[in-house]
Amino acid sequence: MIDKKKYLQPEIVAKLDNMALRARLVVEGYIIGQHKSPYHGFSVEFAEHRAYGPGDEIRHIDWKLYGKTDRYYVKQYEEETNLKAYILLDTSRSMKYTSGPVTKLDYASFLSAALTYLMLNQRDGTGLILFDEKIRTFIPPRSTPSHLNTILKTLEKPKLGSDTKIGLVLHEMAERIKKRGLVILVSDLMDNQEAVLSGLKHFRHNKQEVILFHILDRKELDFEFNTRTRFKDMESGSFLTTEPWQIKHSYTKRMQRLQDEYKKQCREQLIDYVPLFTDQSLEIALHSYLNKRQKLG
Repeated sequence: MIDKKKYLQPEIVAKLDNMALRARLVVEGYIIGQHKSPYHGFSVEFAEHRAYGPGDEIRHIDWKLYGKTDRYYVKQYEEETNLKAYILLDTSRSMKYTSGPVTKLDYASFLSAALTYLMLNQRDGTGLILFDEKIRTFIPPRSTPSHLNTILKTLEKPKLGSDTKIGLVLHEMAERIKKRGLVILVSDLMDNQEAVLSGLKHFRHNKQEVILFHILDRKELDFEFNTRTRFKDMESGSFLTTEPWQIKHSYTKRMQRLQDEYKKQCREQLIDYVPLFTDQSLEIALHSYLNKRQKLG
């Protein structure tokens, strides 16, 4: 018997043929470890009745109402009552970094695909935004089954961008999203922290719910480089050659301070902050999302 839980490991997922297969197996691997289905309780809600007309599906006829009125009425369902979610995926150059088999962009794409699969199976409208210094792709949220293919094809090989301007993108999206919903930012946050937090606060000011998935390669945090190393800024292209021990203490202290500030500010703004390493199970992210979704009802 195949152990589907192994597909929660990013290095296993990376070996699969396509994004549709990855998304399905990641979610199935997650479900196996749960005591109840994550799909339970999320559905399109009944809104009202209307008179039956040509083209309406017979299965939507309310036969109890027909028995009382001797007229055909169909149950009308309102997708607007369900959640609308926007996945904002950072495709800037820094996301291409890796010290192992999976880049930050790979991991972020696998996560975005699995979330899309999960949300559309919950009949939540799901949209995707790819960005670097500006928005490169905007797919509005929909909840139709065919929409899954649209998003997964986009995630199959996302085009690597250039510099990062997360704050500007967040402010632009906060202005574009009018209806309350869920915003999911997937990024390594290699940008000005104040600008990023300002953009996140803009969403909260507009009453949006927000999850922040902070994607890092483990070496970016622990800085385990033991010999003289030439470092390259993947966005500016500049180089720094140094003995890692000379800068390790100040670097790791600064990275820890950055994470601590995100945790603090996000907690104050009621934003879910989830730090993730590219060698960690995708289960952590899916569990964080479902906890958030459950709270939203």
